[in-house]
Amino acid sequence: MSFAFKLLRDVRLLLVALWLGAAVFFSFAVAPTLFSLLPARELAGTVVTRTLAIINIGGFILSLLLLLTTFPGKNRISKRAFYTELVSLALIALTTFIGQWVISAKLLALRAAMGRPIDAVAATDPLRIAFNSLHGYSVVALSLGMIAAATALLLIARRKA
Repeated sequence: MSFAFKLLRDVRLLLVALWLGAAVFFSFAVAPTLFSLLPARELAGTVVTRTLAIINIGGFILSLLLLLTTFPGKNRISKRAFYTELVSLALIALTTFIGQWVISAKLLALRAAMGRPIDAVAATDPLRIAFNSLHGYSVVALSLGMIAAATALLLIARRKA
């Protein structure tokens, strides 16, 4: 493998590792800490929403860049590894796109429609039920993106040096 391919592989590995690390850190450290420490859950939700936007938009852009840079080394790996990597990167793009521009957009619209803090809305209110449901989908989307990123990370790391 030439120096250029090694460098490309290492940069790609670094990018997917950085995004995966950020997503994991956000999910297991940042979000739970904010909700346990900040005095108002509404404030914690606002910070989490803005941080998640960075994770989602960054993941979308990085996955598109990684998809484009998959092709130069196509002949150096098995077809199975190549297509698995493509699918994994496409899944990151899809989950981050949906997480940001579909789910988060709907969550923000629901919060605005409630007109008051989420915790002040009855658990049986249709807006609150819809919010909780969408929040679950958001968690699933990010989780799927992280699994796809871990798969891509392992595939990129296994490319011969």
